[in-house]
Amino acid sequence: MIKTILLTGIITGSSLLLMSMQEGALQDNKKGKEVYTLYCQSCHMEKGEGVPGMYPPVAKTAYVKDTKKIIGVILNGQSGEITVNGKKYNIDMPAQAYLTNEQIADVLTYIRSSWGNKYPAVTAAQVKAQRK
Repeated sequence: MIKTILLTGIITGSSLLLMSMQEGALQDNKKGKEVYTLYCQSCHMEKGEGVPGMYPPVAKTAYVKDTKKIIGVILNGQSGEITVNGKKYNIDMPAQAYLTNEQIADVLTYIRSSWGNKYPAVTAAQVKAQRK
């Protein structure tokens, strides 16, 4: 009986921790969506599909997988030809370095976990380390 109560307490405690972590992830995704809507959506579109021949998609693409590369794109901008999902794009993206580390982490986490992307979260510490 004592083992059952102890095990139930551990499972319940773990469940509460997991629920708390999920709520935090949802909050971060909400913040990321807000940043995306304000600063990214006008080019990359509401569902990340981009504009064919003009703005590359951020949905369903390995282009956003490399954490350092994609942080660099946000901080430094992008120029020159790139290939995303087998299609070439050649339009400049201005740097978004005015965004805070948290905003960049939130928006990249949102992009990397939305629209078929399944890549790990980006942290503000990762952005800060690369900003230097």
